[in-house]
Amino acid sequence: MKSSRLQNSKTNEELKQLVKKNYSLLALNSDKLKNTCCCGTNPAKTSNKYYTIMSEDYSHLKGYEPDADLGVGCGIPTKFAGIQKGDTVVDLGSGAGNDCFVARNEVGESGRVIGIDFSPEMIAKAQQNKAKLGYKNISFMEGDIEDMPLENNFADVVISNCVINLLPEKNKIFKEIFRVLKPGGHFCVSDVVLEGRFPIAFTDNASLYAGCIASAMQQTDYIGEIENANFRDIIIHKKKRIQIPEEVLETHLDQATIQSFHKGNIGIYSITVTAHK
Repeated sequence: MKSSRLQNSKTNEELKQLVKKNYSLLALNSDKLKNTCCCGTNPAKTSNKYYTIMSEDYSHLKGYEPDADLGVGCGIPTKFAGIQKGDTVVDLGSGAGNDCFVARNEVGESGRVIGIDFSPEMIAKAQQNKAKLGYKNISFMEGDIEDMPLENNFADVVISNCVINLLPEKNKIFKEIFRVLKPGGHFCVSDVVLEGRFPIAFTDNASLYAGCIASAMQQTDYIGEIENANFRDIIIHKKKRIQIPEEVLETHLDQATIQSFHKGNIGIYSITVTAHK
């Protein structure tokens, strides 16, 4: 279930390190690149043009912290997560803490929120935001979501926002989610999926790989990975087509590839999906 030939030319570890490098740079440059989409951008450089291709407006949500919102999500997973007071919530790829702070408002003082991210720079950014807010029941830990530093049957709810699509081994991630969830627990993730077969030159492009499409797979294959991890009651609550700005395509692709992309019966979508253990 590999989404492009890029995965055949690089090892899974090399792909993870590519994503880690880009998101570490994003954390370090977050003040300059506030509310940017990582699709097609180089976070090591500043630009006068920023793209919020996938990100949703969090500003109306209780618990929202602007400094934690780097604009690289593709949904609002807490909206459909059914989080209750007192729940233990784990956020995969927690970044600067945006979804964690919203989830903390929902679990209340009696609950607990744990954010996991493999970028030390993102963890440091999240810790800064936490210290400013003074929350005691949020923690951030550096870790690989394919091998979480958590015990079995730990969480009531797992959430994630536009992270699983970035990583090549989704089968491991969903099995790990299943492991750390309590019996009867559930997850809610927002992620990027594909429909139709894309030009090889599009999916093999390293700059785009580290951004919107990354290791995104076909929606049917994505749901299949969830089923293979033994989850039940799988529901797609929201699906939104993603339009990549022409300027981003022209920056990273030649005209022949762009024309092939536009002619194809293909689409890039963000979905928000839940499932129960």
